[in-house]
Amino acid sequence: MMFVCQPPPPLQPGDELMVIAPSGALRELTAFQAGVAIWEARGYRVKLLPGLDAQWGYLAGRDDQRRQQLLTAWQAPTCRGILCARGGYGGTRLLENWQWPTTSPKWLIGFSDITSLLWSLSQQGIASVHGPLLTTLGQEPDWSRQRLFDWVSGRAIAPLQGVTWQPGQATGRLLPANLTVATHLLGTPHEPDLNGVILAFEDVTEAPYRLDRMLTHWRMLGKFAPVAGVAIGRFSRCEAPDGIPSFDVETVLRDRLNDLGIPVVAELPFGHDGVNAALPVGVSATLDADAGTLTVHR
Repeated sequence: MMFVCQPPPPLQPGDELMVIAPSGALRELTAFQAGVAIWEARGYRVKLLPGLDAQWGYLAGRDDQRRQQLLTAWQAPTCRGILCARGGYGGTRLLENWQWPTTSPKWLIGFSDITSLLWSLSQQGIASVHGPLLTTLGQEPDWSRQRLFDWVSGRAIAPLQGVTWQPGQATGRLLPANLTVATHLLGTPHEPDLNGVILAFEDVTEAPYRLDRMLTHWRMLGKFAPVAGVAIGRFSRCEAPDGIPSFDVETVLRDRLNDLGIPVVAELPFGHDGVNAALPVGVSATLDADAGTLTVHR
């Protein structure tokens, strides 16, 4: 029987949502405020936790400060969901010697560097959302915002349409991720069980050879062996520098994924630098590579 995560109770207008900055220092204040306003316009009470403006090098404050922010929001009895301010880097640092305290499940929403927290939380059987950050929500088209709000409100969401690379159909637990962040969780206590899962990868500003190196690492570890299918989102700004001999991104991805003997669908609308359609983490989904679709089951 497939192990799937359970979504937290549906959000309702009036619910309290807490904002944390678990990763990089917050710089995009205008975009951040726009994201907060979008949630508030839906009737939610958005509470900014102290320390969002902290900076320690490239991080939004020291590890103990950011970890305490996460802990405060996770344990607050009035909080129904946690909104991540931005990505960057630093989420994985919070997972050293970290255990999720037992409490009533609540939504955790973010992507990119937040992958580390989303994947770690999935091990607790709690579904989260790989979706827009507060600094990126304002750039999403209306349908993408509605998709996010529909899912956290308990409604169904439409299939995403992509392009078939390798045919076949697979149903399994959906694990969306930033490829770089996910790769660096392999072999740690926060690596999820990959048996029968559908991986959904995106990334940004990684040269083709770096993507090759990461995917080769997955292959050499045997991590693709139990995987049921791979969904590919946007790999943006991943071009090689001018004048440097290189494969392009698509060539690398096809070379490293197309011989795995599993369905592969590409060009799905999620990731950086464009529409980032919300994808639940840890729930059942079907990758129909014959039709080029990724369908999330409620």
